Amino acid sequence: MGMNEILRLWLLIFGLVFIVDSSVSAPDECQQETIRLRSQLRTLEGRVSRQLELIQQLRSQQAEPPSRTDGFVDLGELKDYADCAQIYNDGNNGSGFYMIKPLRSPSKIKVYCDMSDGGGWTVFQRRTDGSESFDRDWADYKQGFGNMQSDSGEFWLGNDNLHYLTSQGDYALRISMADFDDNLRYAKYKSFKVASEQDSYKLGFGKYSGSAGDSLSGGYHPEVQWWASHQGMKFSTHDRDNDRYERNCAREDKAGWWFNRCHSANLNGFYYKGPYSSVTDSGIVWYTWHGWWYSLKSVAMKIRPEDFEPNEV
Repeated sequence: MGMNEILRLWLLIFGLVFIVDSSVSAPDECQQETIRLRSQLRTLEGRVSRQLELIQQLRSQQAEPPSRTDGFVDLGELKDYADCAQIYNDGNNGSGFYMIKPLRSPSKIKVYCDMSDGGGWTVFQRRTDGSESFDRDWADYKQGFGNMQSDSGEFWLGNDNLHYLTSQGDYALRISMADFDDNLRYAKYKSFKVASEQDSYKLGFGKYSGSAGDSLSGGYHPEVQWWASHQGMKFSTHDRDNDRYERNCAREDKAGWWFNRCHSANLNGFYYKGPYSSVTDSGIVWYTWHGWWYSLKSVAMKIRPEDFEPNEV
């Protein structure tokens, strides 16, 4: 019931009050009509009172902030969000874990929304301390794994979820990196897409911008691009080899990744602390910043729609 209808009810009540009051001194033949009008008056007063209580309840619910427990922000079940960009533009600008439902996903999924760097980023990979092993099999990378409780936990969101997200529109990828001297760099790519499992989660991306250099395309030197580019590569794990190398890149470099022969970027590598020595370049590598033999301190890979425009608050 809207405010206009409530106003009409109040006007009717006032009219009934006038009639009832006028009937108090009426002859005996009006007694039955007076009783009927008083009964109708009580009914209308009860309806208006209940409607006013309902309006107050709705207003108080709207005023309450979303509940947050252990980093998870509960927005309720009234609305489905396709990604963190929609959550941000619905007035939720705090970083944390939220529930989303990409258009093709069969169910809701828990994601970490990074509301920095302009807001609205859905994080699908995070490295912070080496607490999680990223040397996992195909099934683990398909479904996702890691710590989805802590705001600093390490995780992989899952290749199926990556496909659901990037198949619903044009997405930009931003990779935020830090080394052990707390220097920060980033790489950003347009048109980031991950194919379905039927196509082995093949990687696609567009133009680069940023401060870390373009390691994904291998475009830093034309003579190495044929083996260093990750463009169009299928995903590989130690139990499913889809790279172009005669051996198994995922097994040698201790990670699931879009390997070529083998890589100029491997952000799922083994967590060494800075410079390292190994049989292969198996660290958390971004070649155009620190080369193959330096393992980064932290990484976050995150996406949002390319046409994202934050709502003005």
